Amino acid sequence: RWKKVLYERQPFPDNYVDQRFLEELRKNVHARQYRYRAVVFQSGAVVQQLCSVCVFALTWWYMDAGMLSPQGLFGAALVSSLLGYVLFDAVDGGAGRWASGRTRWADLKSTLVFTAFTYGFSPVLKTLTESISTDTIYAMSALMLLGHLIFFDYGANAAIVSSTLSLNMAIFASVCLASRLPRSLHAFVMVTFAMQIFALWPMLQKKLKARTPRCYVGVTVLFALAALAGLATVSSVGAVLFASLLLAVSCLCPYCLIRLQLLKDNIHGPWDEAEIKEDLSRFLM
Repeated sequence: RWKKVLYERQPFPDNYVDQRFLEELRKNVHARQYRYRAVVFQSGAVVQQLCSVCVFALTWWYMDAGMLSPQGLFGAALVSSLLGYVLFDAVDGGAGRWASGRTRWADLKSTLVFTAFTYGFSPVLKTLTESISTDTIYAMSALMLLGHLIFFDYGANAAIVSSTLSLNMAIFASVCLASRLPRSLHAFVMVTFAMQIFALWPMLQKKLKARTPRCYVGVTVLFALAALAGLATVSSVGAVLFASLLLAVSCLCPYCLIRLQLLKDNIHGPWDEAEIKEDLSRFLM
């Protein structure tokens, strides 16, 4: 009788298997079953980040066209940051702050240091890329914002995810675009706004998503509508295309994922690589 061993001589070829070989065949052992509503909910992180990039680009366009003053943007960003700061602690009753051990005084000092540092170096940021052509600046900014979207942490456990790289690329794009604004004050406000929308806003999103899912869905929808309304004032065609993109990400892509799950066919069986489950640490002593 044939045995599935290689250390004994048997009257069979090396590639011989009997009918019992396929009895241990298993398909889709670790396959994860998705629900459409759950996938649509998780796609909200992608929608939010697309809208963040859209709002940032629109804000820069309005400032460059002279339709938005830096004082008005700074005041609106300051008020929204204070509201978001209060909401960040109110969502979990301050449990996250207590666990991290970070005080409000430490947050205030970090904010003052960043604001003073950015304001002091705003003339440098304004003249940093004077020797580079405007077309190159636009291409670099678009490439950096695309990289920000690619490497952003949407909650997936993947090697490509890098929150630090994603944030640095977004800030680099903001510095490039801020250098094309009229004055140093514009550059200071633009970089500060970029830090708020690319660093602070995602933190509030994650906490809302974990603590209050319904509120998170409402905020996502309102944010998307605001981005579409702002884009419609610049280009109606762009607003239609952006709305199509958001619908494809939030509705069409989850549907395709659910349908493709039916075609998944991962096989497992006795031909898999051996897994050593015994504790071998004693041999290392």
